[in-house]
Amino acid sequence: MTRHEIQILRAVGMVQGAVAAKAGVSVRSVRRIEGEAAVSDSDTTALVRARGVGRPSIAAASTATITRWLEEDRTLPSGEIVRRLQQEHGYCGGKSALYELIRRLRPVPVAPLVRFEGVPGEFSQHDFGVVSVRFTTGAVERVRFFASRLKWSRFAHVTVVPDEREEALVRGLLHALEAFGGVPLVTVWDNPKTVVLARKGELIVWNPIFGQVALDYRFAPELCWPRAGQQKGAVENLVGWVKKSFFTCRRFHDRADLEQQLTDWLHTVNTARPSRATGIIPAVRLGEERARLRSLPIPARAYALKTAVVVTARARVSHAGREYSMPPATIGQAATLHLYAEHVEILTKTGERVRHPRTAARASLLPEHRAAMLDTVRGGRARLYFQRQSLWELGPAAEAWLTELVHRRPAQWRHDVEECFTLLQDYGPVPVLRALAWGVDHGAIGAEYVRTQLARTMAAGA
Repeated sequence: MTRHEIQILRAVGMVQGAVAAKAGVSVRSVRRIEGEAAVSDSDTTALVRARGVGRPSIAAASTATITRWLEEDRTLPSGEIVRRLQQEHGYCGGKSALYELIRRLRPVPVAPLVRFEGVPGEFSQHDFGVVSVRFTTGAVERVRFFASRLKWSRFAHVTVVPDEREEALVRGLLHALEAFGGVPLVTVWDNPKTVVLARKGELIVWNPIFGQVALDYRFAPELCWPRAGQQKGAVENLVGWVKKSFFTCRRFHDRADLEQQLTDWLHTVNTARPSRATGIIPAVRLGEERARLRSLPIPARAYALKTAVVVTARARVSHAGREYSMPPATIGQAATLHLYAEHVEILTKTGERVRHPRTAARASLLPEHRAAMLDTVRGGRARLYFQRQSLWELGPAAEAWLTELVHRRPAQWRHDVEECFTLLQDYGPVPVLRALAWGVDHGAIGAEYVRTQLARTMAAGA
């Protein structure tokens, strides 16, 4: 544009010195430019390339040769091209310039854009998302969520999840299917380990837990292919839409407020606001799409994730960092752990079925199993240490109480442990743990204090 300005100003008769001062160039440049052809293209880059501004590249001399080779074989490796030029054509310039030239000359195949759409009841999209949320109290929390959407109707469902493991994925998926009102033919995923363990070309190793869900609910899982923008972009766009439309533009007082606002927001976007993609309210199109969805064979709350386990020598079954007690007679047996939303059932090969509640504690030990184990343990010392270990496993407060007990009553703690074990069997773990914590806080270490505190608590509760 500076060249164009100079030519215009000289054309109207402005002297060269004035033009040079106005354009910020030398008088010599003004003389040269006014003698050139009129500027007709505003593409500065093309002009510089055509005029050959700057020192010519040594690699540029090989342009015709490289072009011919790439026309013969578009996939010819860049390293092979460099080798041929050096050994067969005597190229002695730098490799960086040559690699850049090869990159510009190599033809890039352009695949046609295919939109990832579906017919009613065909596709649903699912993915995890994570976002940092700052509450009005100043606290910051990383919130993980599981987002789902029916492709045709654009009906969406989002749940806040504790992590991105198999159970969170399955529970989130099943709750979404219930919200949809049925199961589509195909569920589309990115490539998380909770869905696919390995992928080598057409060979896919599915996560066995997820694979069982696909079999039980009769849907076909489909993975986004790497670099397939029409698929992968659509799935990732779902997470981005949830973040921008809800998490990052709203203010939340605390986690409970966030979850309530999420429920209200989903109601709005699904039933009151037309989708930008279709121009129709998703709930309206969902009414048509449900005719093509298949009913859920198992309600979400009744579905169990199944895991193969073995009963250990301590009559325990371990799963996801937690232990569940079993009858001593089942030690060494193979079993199947059925993980429900609110409880756990363990079924042995011999038909023994044990039910445990879902708790946040590290272990769920049923009193009948403790009693059976105590009867099975041989020797007074072994029985005593089994009782002490049962108390120890209640939690940190129990550990602190036992530590104080052993050091305060080194010759008498055995009687206190036996009595507290009896209280544990009678009252259960939660009241006993609270009584032990009270004893630690008040320096009241001994079975008599635990018994008194339990009686006081029971009386207050009554």
